[in-house]
Amino acid sequence: MAFISRKSFQLYSSSTPASRSALMTLSRRLNFISGQHKPQNCSSVAMRMMCVKDKSQYTFCRKKHVQLQMQSLSVNEAVHLCGDARNCTKSNNLWMDEQLFFKRLNGLCTSKEILYFLSSLEVMSDTMASGALQKISELEVDDNGLKNPALLENEVFRALCFQFEFESSNLSNTGLLNALQALIKLRIDPQSTLMTSLLSESEERLGRGQLTAEHLCALGESLLELESPSCATLEQIVNHVQERDIKSWSPREVVMAYKILEVIVREGKQWQSLLNRLNSVTLRAVSQLSPNFVSVILNSLVVLRQTRAVLLVTALCKHSVQHVPYFTDHELVNVLEAFLYFGQKMQNFTEALERHVSKSIHIMHPQTVSKVMQYCCEKMILSKPIFDAVAEGFISSADRLTTDQIAAYIIPFGTLNYLPPSASSLFGKLETVLHTRLRHFQPHTLLNLLHSCVLIQRYPTNFLPKIFSPYFLQKLQAQPPGLNRVVMSQLTQLFLTVTLECPFYEGPKLLSKYQIKAFPTPQSSLDVHLFKRVKTGLLDLLKKRIYFASEVSTPYFYVVDIEIKLDEEGFVLPAAQLEEVHKRFNRFEFTNLLLQGILNNKDIYYRCRIALCVDGQNRFCAHSHNLLGEEAIKQRHLQLLGYEVVQIPFFEIESLQSTRKIADYLHKKIFPCT
Repeated sequence: MAFISRKSFQLYSSSTPASRSALMTLSRRLNFISGQHKPQNCSSVAMRMMCVKDKSQYTFCRKKHVQLQMQSLSVNEAVHLCGDARNCTKSNNLWMDEQLFFKRLNGLCTSKEILYFLSSLEVMSDTMASGALQKISELEVDDNGLKNPALLENEVFRALCFQFEFESSNLSNTGLLNALQALIKLRIDPQSTLMTSLLSESEERLGRGQLTAEHLCALGESLLELESPSCATLEQIVNHVQERDIKSWSPREVVMAYKILEVIVREGKQWQSLLNRLNSVTLRAVSQLSPNFVSVILNSLVVLRQTRAVLLVTALCKHSVQHVPYFTDHELVNVLEAFLYFGQKMQNFTEALERHVSKSIHIMHPQTVSKVMQYCCEKMILSKPIFDAVAEGFISSADRLTTDQIAAYIIPFGTLNYLPPSASSLFGKLETVLHTRLRHFQPHTLLNLLHSCVLIQRYPTNFLPKIFSPYFLQKLQAQPPGLNRVVMSQLTQLFLTVTLECPFYEGPKLLSKYQIKAFPTPQSSLDVHLFKRVKTGLLDLLKKRIYFASEVSTPYFYVVDIEIKLDEEGFVLPAAQLEEVHKRFNRFEFTNLLLQGILNNKDIYYRCRIALCVDGQNRFCAHSHNLLGEEAIKQRHLQLLGYEVVQIPFFEIESLQSTRKIADYLHKKIFPCT
C-alpha cells in the first residue's frame, strides 16, 4: 500500500504558531463528544467536546469553559447520547442523535457532501466522527489509491484529524480504532504525528487489556493494512486472543484471527492449539459464512498449511459451491488455490464453475481465467463449456493478455487433448500473437506453449527454427529449471513430431546432444492392477510368457506397455527373437533413416510389431474417455513408426471378471481376423 507522505500531508506539524492557532480555531467548530453525557440546559450551553478526566468530564463551550461534574466513564464503554436529544437538535441544531446521524450519513454519496454535512453540526461523538471518516475512505479509495488527494487539504477534514490527534487518549475504543482504520485506508503516512498518536494509544490500550474481541480484530485489521505491520503488536493481539473464549465470536472476528496468524506464523506449529480452536469454531459456523469469509479462511488454511483440518476444508469447499457466482475474481482465485492445495475435486463445484465462466468470461480478470484453466488442467477436468468459453475469450482479448496468461489459456487444450469448435480461429489468433510478441516470451514458457500445440496436431513450424537454434537452447539452459529431463523430452517430442508429421519442414534439426534417449514415463501413468489383468489374459491367450514383452524401451524414445512380434505370415514370434524381424523388416534402420530426414517414404509399412497400450483411468481426462495429450501423441507416433497400435482402455475391460473373458477380449482386439 502506498501512503501519502508527510510532506504532502502536514496537518499537525505546522511551523508557525499562527497556522496551528488557525487549525485549533477550526477544530473548535467541530468538537466531538468522547464519553457518555446527558445534556444539561442545551438551549443555553453550546457543548463542544467532552473529555474523560480522572473522575470528571469537561465540556468546552464557545464563550467559556463550563465544568460539569459527572460520573467518570472508562474508554472501554461505547458512546451513548442520553437525554432529550431530539429537543436539543430541534432548538439549537447542536446535538444529533447517533442513529439519525448515521442514517443521514449513509445517504450521502460524495465526500464533499459528507464534509458539508459535518460542518453543519455543532457537536458530534467520536463514534460519529470516525464513522464519517470511514464513509469518506470507502468513497475516496479504490484499487489505484486515493482518488482525490485534494481532500486532505479540506478544512473540515483537517480539523477532524487535528482533534483525533490531540484527544487520542480521550477517545472511546470504537472511535479510536474506526478512525485509525479509516486513515490507514486513506493512505495517511504511518509516521505522521496523527498516525503515531493513534497507533501508540491503541497499543497502550492493548497492553492494558482494555480491548474487547471486536476491538482486537479491528486493531489487527488496521495493522495488516500497513506496509510493515508490527509483528510484536500482532503477536500481542494473538496472545490476548488465545486467552479469550472464542466460541461466541462472530465470523468477522474469526476471519481476522486467521489473517493475523497468517502474518506471524511460519509453520503453524507454535500456535497450533489456537488454530485447532479456530478450526473447530469455524467448522460449526461454515453455513453462516459469506463468500468473502469463505475465500479468506480457505486462503489462510493454505498459508497456514492446515492439511489436517480435513473436515473444515471439505465443509468450506462444499459451501463454496453456492457462492461461485458471487465470488469476486480475487476470492475465486483463493478458492481455486485451496482446491488445488488440498486436493479437493467436486463435481457440483465444477458444474457451478462451468455456469459461471460461460456467462462471465468477458468480464473476468485474465488472471482468474488463468487460475480456472490451471485448476482444470491439474485436476484433468475436461470441461467443454469452460474450454469453449475460454477459447472465445482468448480470440477477443489475446492482445491484452500477458505472455504467461497466454500460455495459461492455451496449454490446457494440449494437456487435455481438446480442440474447441473455434479451434481454427483460436490457433490463428495464437499464431498472430506469437508473430507479434515472440521475443517477449520467456524461453520455458514458449517451449511449454509450442509443445502443447503439437499434442493436438497444431504444428508451429514457423517458430521451430528459433526453438532449435543454439542461442535459444542456451537461454533455456541458463534459466531454471534448465535443460532437465522434462525440458529435453519436450524438445525431442517437438523434433519427432515435425519429422513424422511435417515432412514439408526443412528448417534446422535438434542436435543429438539435446535429444533424450527415452521419454520419461511417470510411474503413476501405468495402472498396475489393469496391467496385471491384461498380462494374465495374454498368458491365457498365447500360452507362454515368451511371446510378449512388457515395458519395452524402443529406439524411438517411447516405452511400449506390451509388445508382440509377428513374422511375415502373421504368426507370433518369441519376444526375444531379433534376427527374423530385423532381417525381413529392418524397422530399426528404417526409423533411423526417417529420423535423420533421409527417408520420408511413408508407404513402407509392415505389420511386424504390435504395441498394446494399456490405458488406465489416469491416462484419460477425469470422468471421460478422452485420452490425455501425452498419451494421444505417443499412440499417434508409434503408429507412424510402423507399430500396429492396439488400445486397451480401462472402460472396456473393467467389467470382465474372469481370465477367460479377458483372453477372448484380447483375441478380438489383437487378432480380429484370426
